[in-house]
Amino acid sequence: MLEQQRIVFVGGKGGVGKTTTAAALALQWARRGERCLLVSTDPAHSLGDLFGCQLGEREYPLADGLWGLEIDPEGEADRYVAGVSRTLRTLMPPHLYGEIDRQMRMTRQAPGALEAALLERVADVMEAASEGYDRVVFDTAPTGHTMRLLSLPEVMGAWVDGMLQQRERSGRLGRMLAQLGGKGSDLTYFDDPDALPDSREGRITSVLLARRRKFHRARRLLLDADRCAFVLVLTPEKLPILESAKALDTLARFRVPVAGLVVNRVLPAEAEGPFWATRRAQERVYLGEIATRFANWPQLHVPLFARDIEGVAGLEQVAAHLTLAP
Repeated sequence: MLEQQRIVFVGGKGGVGKTTTAAALALQWARRGERCLLVSTDPAHSLGDLFGCQLGEREYPLADGLWGLEIDPEGEADRYVAGVSRTLRTLMPPHLYGEIDRQMRMTRQAPGALEAALLERVADVMEAASEGYDRVVFDTAPTGHTMRLLSLPEVMGAWVDGMLQQRERSGRLGRMLAQLGGKGSDLTYFDDPDALPDSREGRITSVLLARRRKFHRARRLLLDADRCAFVLVLTPEKLPILESAKALDTLARFRVPVAGLVVNRVLPAEAEGPFWATRRAQERVYLGEIATRFANWPQLHVPLFARDIEGVAGLEQVAAHLTLAP
């Protein structure tokens, strides 16, 4: 698996080891001579801590052939809303600027604003990085946030399509009224960018078309099993198993390709004593459930290590168990 997919999303329930798995995958590819970009979209931003460095919006070298960056969802939402506000100011008369600002403040706090802004940034990174890197690995936020993010290209694309259809209907009505009102009426150019390309209505339509193209490109890429895949991380415990099942259902509903599962922190055979024997008995039940319930996907087991995973040396221990990558 993952022989040719250049873009990989790593997700799962919070605390199961998504960041470590994503970093180990990326490091493994870098060690094989591929240029790899590791991107964190998780607000917790533990990627920099894992490598012992300070990451930000700019690409930063982490190891030979490996670069990293952290996307700040809150900062992206602020920039996203500011960008929309600037665009609206170029399209609306000055006396409406106050109303624009009020609407933008409400938009910033609206449900889904963070995900919409993050989607735009992720789409930009996917397009830009595909030219300069062999692989791009996204360390995503906990499952619920990631599922909403992956569903947005379809939702936002449909929303923009609806807006364009509404404007097209308005344009047809405007032209009909113009014909009834006589030649030379101001309604002649109502929502008709072909008649007046530099009109306010024409510019609005142009902005909507550009956004639709971006969302459609992101959706095509996410659904392309030859170029993109999702890797789900879980631990052999009840709640991660339940959340993983829900995530797989959501991914299937949106037709996002899943490369496989990484079962993390499996107890090693050398863990002995009554306590570990009890834990192992319980774990054996969960491992059996994982093997049966998720039998349609490849599964890899990564053991629980004696020490915390830190830095390149620690990640190489994890990477040794990730034969998911060629």
